[in-house]
Amino acid sequence: MVFKKMLSAFGVGGPSVDTVLTNPNTRPGLTLDGQVNLVGGDAETAIEQVVIGLVTRVEVEGHDTEYAGTMEFHRMAVSGPLQLAPKQQLSIPFQLPVPWETPITDVYGQRLHGMTMGLRTELAIARAVDKSDLDQVAVHPLPVHERILEAFQRLGFRFKHADLERGHIRGVQQTLPFYQEIEFFASPQYASTIREVELTFVTSQRGVEVILECDKRGGFLSAGHDAFGRYQVSHTDVDRVDWAQVVDGWLRETTSRYGSLRSQYGPSHGHGHSRGHGMGGMVAGAALGVAGGMIAGEMIEESFEGDFGDFGGDE
Repeated sequence: MVFKKMLSAFGVGGPSVDTVLTNPNTRPGLTLDGQVNLVGGDAETAIEQVVIGLVTRVEVEGHDTEYAGTMEFHRMAVSGPLQLAPKQQLSIPFQLPVPWETPITDVYGQRLHGMTMGLRTELAIARAVDKSDLDQVAVHPLPVHERILEAFQRLGFRFKHADLERGHIRGVQQTLPFYQEIEFFASPQYASTIREVELTFVTSQRGVEVILECDKRGGFLSAGHDAFGRYQVSHTDVDRVDWAQVVDGWLRETTSRYGSLRSQYGPSHGHGHSRGHGMGGMVAGAALGVAGGMIAGEMIEESFEGDFGDFGGDE
């Protein structure tokens, strides 16, 4: 499927840009291929550069506020300075590497409810930058992601929602300034101990670090709290293990082993399995110097044409 959209970047009579993806479907660690098609305007135009970038919607938690904004997290110049003659047509092919940590947006061909992803094209002319051309992108799971997601399904967990949180998970090597949370309602067999589970993948060329956050139910004399677990798997493990058995073991270990730590010290006091929420996590994210930034209220859906669809829906 090809997404096409013409736009006049700089008003009537200016040049136009149309980015066409060979295939909008990709996976972490692969590439997005396509071409940027430029058409000259009424006069000769000096273009400073053409840049493409992956953008998505990220949740930001402050002291007492939470908002979502659009973040560009990976960018690449596809052309340096060039002269575009009147009405000249020029096609610039590109291959954009997709970072290993890029969040998953689609499972079994369906959009995960809460996820957005797009490829934005920027055309810079005389220090003016147009960022209007945005093409929808679908990031599908790698085999190891698929097996773990299938295991949750086989164990009776129901998908609830997915989103991206600004910040870092403590003790985890992250290259992107956010992490994905895939939320599930607990299945009946775990319902006595767990309400919900949040699953995070931090993927690299070697494998995947799996972070679980279980919302534990309170007992007769204890309040409910979150329990954390971290597990490392290799891409080569895909067909070697019974994933339902592995995930069940993770859940049982997480709820028994990390519960007391979390309730004692809370999420922000250096316990190795807690997430970098709040200002500490945000500062760590900002320190990466990620290209682009957060724009509150600039919701990515407004730039896309058509409906994203849901996977699992709201419950």
